[in-house]
Amino acid sequence: MQTQEEPRPCEEPSRLRIIIADDDPLARRVVRDALQEAGVIVIAEAANGREAVELARHYRPDVVLMDIIMPGIDGLEATRLLAREVPDTAVLVLTASGDEDTGMLALRCGAAGFLSKDVDIQALPRALRGITYGEAAISRELTMRVIERFRRVRTDGAGLRPVQSVLSGREWEVLDHLCSGASTDDIADTLVLSTETVRSHIKNILRKLRVSSRAEAIAVARELREAVTEVDARATVMSR
Repeated sequence: MQTQEEPRPCEEPSRLRIIIADDDPLARRVVRDALQEAGVIVIAEAANGREAVELARHYRPDVVLMDIIMPGIDGLEATRLLAREVPDTAVLVLTASGDEDTGMLALRCGAAGFLSKDVDIQALPRALRGITYGEAAISRELTMRVIERFRRVRTDGAGLRPVQSVLSGREWEVLDHLCSGASTDDIADTLVLSTETVRSHIKNILRKLRVSSRAEAIAVARELREAVTEVDARATVMSR
């Protein structure tokens, strides 16, 4: 294995090291050429999410530039795995899909940014470097959506949901009311349900969250909301 010399005190900081994950060889080549021209080191390329995760585990790059739609493990699942297994490596999702819902989901999976492939290729190096400084790289449109989302959320967090959850929409409604201190009868009156139906929902909530009391369920709900809020807050840091 080839190793690099230790940097001298007068030398510039080490250059950005990234992995490109995209199932389109032409797309990888275009991005690679643009990044290398800007002084970014492309240390590896992956044709699917599984390869991206394996390469990241081995090379520990600064950033993985991730496509979403790929065979096998897609970019979203690969991003989840990297966030859990290689947390020091950031992920910038670059995809042909400009869908804002997909962008929000990518951020919640752990991505530090979400950009369309329509972005000016010359802006990519700046976005990648910004991520290593703790900045987010997202479109202006997605930034506004995150801001609007914050405006709609109540101060107690009611209505804030993880994109992927073991709870159904109705169960989250019941849990919201539990968090606000409502009794079973109060919840039944508000949601126009029978008390038995509310009790059944609460029982399912406890089972799905793997807790044994309403207080524990409320604590878990608050943790989940805080996690969503943290991701959404990070997404508002910078618009690229």
